[in-house]
Amino acid sequence: MKISFASAARIVTCAGLLAFAASAAAQQDYPNKPIRFIVPYAAGGGASVLARVIGQKLTEKWGQQVIADNRPGGNGTIGGEALVQSAPDGHTILLVTGTHVISPLLFPTRYDAIKDFAPVATVTGYELIMVVHPAVAANNLKELIALAKSKPGHLNYATVGLGNSGHLTTELFNLMAGVKMQNVPYKGSAPALIDLLGGQVQLSVVAPSSTIQHVKNGKLRAIAVSGETRLAALPDVPTFTEAGLPGFEVKNWYGILAPAATPKPIIGKLAAELAVILAMPDTKEKILGQGMDPYFSTPEQFAKLIKADTEKWGKVIKAANIKFENF
Repeated sequence: MKISFASAARIVTCAGLLAFAASAAAQQDYPNKPIRFIVPYAAGGGASVLARVIGQKLTEKWGQQVIADNRPGGNGTIGGEALVQSAPDGHTILLVTGTHVISPLLFPTRYDAIKDFAPVATVTGYELIMVVHPAVAANNLKELIALAKSKPGHLNYATVGLGNSGHLTTELFNLMAGVKMQNVPYKGSAPALIDLLGGQVQLSVVAPSSTIQHVKNGKLRAIAVSGETRLAALPDVPTFTEAGLPGFEVKNWYGILAPAATPKPIIGKLAAELAVILAMPDTKEKILGQGMDPYFSTPEQFAKLIKADTEKWGKVIKAANIKFENF
């Protein structure tokens, strides 16, 4: 049976309207069951704290429980794989850092970091902070650089897995300062912090959330922060530029992803709710207290950020000659 062009057009239009209606219904009905919030790092670290803050607010707003699901290991890829294998209905989401775009530049992954995920929103932005164990004979950045130059490869720095933002930021520091320090990777920020506090490793470049209290009580010494300005929570700690390494600047972020096929109306509803949550005074206070800033971006803006960071860290990896077979 032949179908005229006009009839075909009507069929396509009707199909489009039905799809739109189904999508709109899905948005109105969402969420209709508990939400699994995958955290690709060990429990107890800064990511878990942030997930708790956001998850609690979503639970209060929507009346559906948000359940944290810690999936540490693989530099965040284990959590990424868990999300990709989940139903694209908005009931499983993933908290990520900039490491999400770095891992595929270094390791074979079972997913495409861009094509297999739907950006929802960034939720915080934060500078990284370099901290050392008090036993390290360096009270400031210049002394640390001098110490590292006098003992190439002697200083060990802890990272939350190979190829994460702390690893590449420290490698960028190695390049710019002309030093060589040895990476010691861990499966999460909590175990890395335990060894740093115990002196098994000498330093780390990390999110302030996991170290601020230890700096304040003297168990760690803060050397410098990676942003343009000092942290409000640690006003006496200089930036790298102020401390003697001009041009060194890194800002990281936390964001939320969903599976790639998640309907756009659901992505939009979730993003809009996150924008409201991040604007709440008590949410801001909790995030600022962790050494981070509330940082909301739309799904489209987040997609652009992911692309830009992929290009930036790709250049660092090439310049530092960081290769998978070296690990």
